[in-house]
Amino acid sequence: MHTFPIRVYYEDTDMAGIVYYANYLRYIERARSDWVREIGVDQNAMRDAGLVFAVRRVEADYLAPARFDDVLTVETTTLQVTGARLVLDQVVKRGEERLFEAQVTIVCLGEGGQPTRLPGGLRRSVH
Repeated sequence: MHTFPIRVYYEDTDMAGIVYYANYLRYIERARSDWVREIGVDQNAMRDAGLVFAVRRVEADYLAPARFDDVLTVETTTLQVTGARLVLDQVVKRGEERLFEAQVTIVCLGEGGQPTRLPGGLRRSVH
């Protein structure tokens, strides 16, 4: 499991002082980028080779609000890896309290936006 810390800034909140719902997607995106870097995948080199990651599907549940200045943690766990897709479980927590959960399906796109196989190094790194 990969963990990524997030602090809630004023700009993340709405008029009620709680985190605007779309910002959870930004939080989990940052955590995925950090996780990919940590397992040794160079996304700049991938892009230079004509490959990019794309989110294919997100299924999300908002469980409880986060507020300004909260310290959160995003936990990322691999659920499934196939030749063409990666399915991740991502949870945003405040301490042990689960605030947001998402199951995210990632695919790899080649030049022109056509689906292609995930890089072999990535598949080996997450098994």
